[in-house]
Amino acid sequence: MSGELVGRTALVTGGASGIGAACAKELAAQGATVIVADIDGPGAKRVAAAVGGHAWEIDLLDVTALEDLRLEVDILVNNAGVQSINPIADFPPERFRMLLALMVEAPFLLIRAALPHMYQQGWGRIINISSVHGIRASAYKSGYVTAKHALEGLSKVTALEGGPHGVTSNCVSPGYVRTPLVDTQIADQAAAHGIAEQEVVERIMLTENAIKRLVEPEEVAALVGWLATAAARMVTGASYTMDGGWSAR
Repeated sequence: MSGELVGRTALVTGGASGIGAACAKELAAQGATVIVADIDGPGAKRVAAAVGGHAWEIDLLDVTALEDLRLEVDILVNNAGVQSINPIADFPPERFRMLLALMVEAPFLLIRAALPHMYQQGWGRIINISSVHGIRASAYKSGYVTAKHALEGLSKVTALEGGPHGVTSNCVSPGYVRTPLVDTQIADQAAAHGIAEQEVVERIMLTENAIKRLVEPEEVAALVGWLATAAARMVTGASYTMDGGWSAR
């Protein structure tokens, strides 16, 4: 434990698994008290128990319930998200709205709820887990790409408003991350194409990458952890890609 974040409280959404769980562990290792928020209550409790934090079972799609929320947290990690793959002509409108609610409106409302406390103490960290799809597009992912582009914009506005109050706001924008959801996609594609899983990763998922492997959740969490430290106090309004060179093209 580095101890740099001792006395700080962090809220991580989507913290029951994948990137969120890795972020919870990283921030706790630096001494923060972590609130693990997820619609998966048992999963949130497991991660919270592992990091000595607290679980918060919450459905972030119930955005009305977030409108009057007030958060006394020092670090907010907006991580919760889902994917949906359809051509625009066949994209269910309710699914499109759901993606924007979860990955844009909910982060906005959580930031809105957290800023008064951060402003009062003159210190805060907003860290938004975006995606390479926040700066690049892929076909059939209109909802996700739109939401992540919007999250990048929200993060920059938060940086401009928060700067005079000691609050930074940044995006971490990874490529494909090794999570249970992605592992399932790899297995399905391998079966569908009749090729090895590693070939799926290299030829289909990572065709634009210079480095032909998935990002590990712990690598994303390490960057999130650094953004929460004093060393990153002049880093704000930024978007850090971690995509193996995808966006270098």
